Amino acid sequence: MREARVAGVLLGLAAGDRIGGPVRMALRLAQSLVHCGGFSQDDLTARYLEWWRTDAFDMGPTAARVFLRVEQGHDWETAALQVDRETGGMTAGCNPAHRSAPLAMCSAIHTDALAELARREAKLTHCHPLAGDVAAAVVCVCRFLIEGDSWELACQKANVSLEHSSVGPLSRGGFALEVLRAAVALVSAADSAEEALESAIAFAGPANYCPVLVGSLAGARWGVEEIPDSLLAFHASLLPDLYETAQALAMGWKMSIRE
Repeated sequence: MREARVAGVLLGLAAGDRIGGPVRMALRLAQSLVHCGGFSQDDLTARYLEWWRTDAFDMGPTAARVFLRVEQGHDWETAALQVDRETGGMTAGCNPAHRSAPLAMCSAIHTDALAELARREAKLTHCHPLAGDVAAAVVCVCRFLIEGDSWELACQKANVSLEHSSVGPLSRGGFALEVLRAAVALVSAADSAEEALESAIAFAGPANYCPVLVGSLAGARWGVEEIPDSLLAFHASLLPDLYETAQALAMGWKMSIRE
């Protein structure tokens, strides 16, 4: 069951991605984790740049502007800071939370290190601390679910408020905090991964915001077996790589002595 929850993070993310950018970034992060046996910023950024130079799309305006500056010769920190200044600090989008969920899947990364690592990865493109905080929350909830906690306890341990998510209308926008709030509300209200994903896609419409987070969270909560094949058909060409990479990360847990 634990291995099913691990694989569910990446496959659920794919099921929630109706456009295709987030899952491609997340896949590159997951492949880097497998290749390096843990997090390597140099390996990851090389993989991101390779995608940027070939067929990148749907990464959001903030990340795209950072990648362009890196391509022009700036280092990642300088590029991200420059974009943050140019946008007046409006870099609290959800792209880091979309792409970083595979960090939770890597057994070589200790749970206590996950939040700070998610914030570090987020800052590659998004300097606003809220972007990193939301990425950290998503990664930590997924990890606590992988480790066997209930949905309620996982959210509590990650300091994600279930009460806040149920108060007032939900937003369809891309501000990271509101995306997380919508995703938590939809997963909380569902009785299955399929129900959560279908509700998220119906709620968000063409916007690729909360369904991606719903997919990661629902996959970690209910496991990969509960994600219908019909919701993965959109990414048919990616499925072999997604399954292979998810299985490799899941096997890391099977081989681990951690309970």
